[in-house]
Amino acid sequence: MRQVKSCGFIVMRTQPQLSFLLLMKHSSRYDLPKGHIEVGENELSCAFRELYEETGIAASSLHLDQTFRFTTIYQTSEQRFGLQEIAEKTLVIFLGWLKQDVKLQLSEHDAYIWVDWKPPHAIQKKTIDPLLAELEQHFHKNEIRF
Repeated sequence: MRQVKSCGFIVMRTQPQLSFLLLMKHSSRYDLPKGHIEVGENELSCAFRELYEETGIAASSLHLDQTFRFTTIYQTSEQRFGLQEIAEKTLVIFLGWLKQDVKLQLSEHDAYIWVDWKPPHAIQKKTIDPLLAELEQHFHKNEIRF
C-alpha cells in the first residue's frame, strides 16, 4: 500500500468572533488548506506553502501555536495515472492564529467559509471533526479563553 503525507493548517481568528477557516472544494465537502509534502520539505514548510498557495495567507500573517499538532492516519482512494489506488494517508495539521484580517485569494477551491467556534462540531467525520475535538481539548488543557 502506498503511503502519502499531507500537511496543512487550521486557521483561527478572533474577530469579528472566534471562528476557523474551511475551504469548499465541492458543494458537499469542506476541507482545510493542506496538501502533499514535496521532496526536501518538512511538515511545517509544506503546511505554510499549501496555505499560501490555496488562500494567499502568508506565514507572516499567522501566529503559529507551537504546542498544537494534530495527526491522523487513514486509508483513502486516490486517482493516479488513471488508476484508482488505495493509499495510507498521514494528515498533519498545525494551528495558526491570524494576526490581522486578510483578503483571501483562492486558487484551488471555489469558496470558503468562516465557521463560528461552537463545539461540538459535526462537519466531516473522517478528519475535521476529530481535529476540532482535539483542538477543543487543547484550548481547555492550556486554559485558552476567548
